[in-house]
Amino acid sequence: MPELPEVETVRRGLAPVMEGAVIARAEVNRPDLRWPFPDDMAARLEGQQVERLRRRSKYILADLSGGESLLIHLGMSGRMLISGHTVGDFFHDHPAPAKHDHVVLHMGNGARITFNDARRFGAMDLMNTVNETDHWLIRSLGPEPLGNAFDEDYLIQQLKGRNTPIKTALLDQRIVSGLGNIYVCEVLFRAGIHPARKAGRISAARVATLVPLIRQVLTEAIDAGGSSLRDFRQADGELGYFQHVFQVYDQEDQPCATPGCDKTIKRIVQSGRSSFFCPQCQR
Repeated sequence: MPELPEVETVRRGLAPVMEGAVIARAEVNRPDLRWPFPDDMAARLEGQQVERLRRRSKYILADLSGGESLLIHLGMSGRMLISGHTVGDFFHDHPAPAKHDHVVLHMGNGARITFNDARRFGAMDLMNTVNETDHWLIRSLGPEPLGNAFDEDYLIQQLKGRNTPIKTALLDQRIVSGLGNIYVCEVLFRAGIHPARKAGRISAARVATLVPLIRQVLTEAIDAGGSSLRDFRQADGELGYFQHVFQVYDQEDQPCATPGCDKTIKRIVQSGRSSFFCPQCQR
């Protein structure tokens, strides 16, 4: 599933095309994806200007001129595809309709934004922008890891006394939003912390080091266009490249990247997810 860097990459690709443009026509080609679409979704979108495109956790939010925001969740295989508009160095003509084109937004500037989702684990919803924090997908989210509210003191306090593994704690969206399996594995490797270590037994000093490392890993991944695993593509159809510099994720039985370490990367399963780590460098 796309994590924060992939979602932010898609948002940045869509923003130059969508922000300031009017949704001239909306096609909603099925009643639901993971959950039912909101009532009269096409009618509520048509004629609305996209005033701002932003991200909250793993959701893209399009603030509309009528006071509602369109929430977009990519799910496992969802893709937001741009056609009929130049994005960077790329121009894609409008393609023929495809089987899994579930929502198509025809923008007043001539662009077409297509939400294609083969597995249908994605979602779209409309909500009152002013009351965004009351939405059931938003209200329990913790602070953004790249925002000012996420700092060393906050994370130390959140992890204090917790008996859950540090990997599980960092994946808890109520503690910090947007982190997923890939980037938590990479962060813990850089921090030298074993993913099964109990969160509450890690010293405050070591917990404090996680904050800049989380920001560093996420920023590097965003700059690389995210990680292309399985279905992820950027809005212009290009792949992300951060997967080429994974140090532990999906590197089972490969040599550890730490100079002087002669161990290989191991994998364990935690809460149904694979955790990758070096048994010597991470304690």
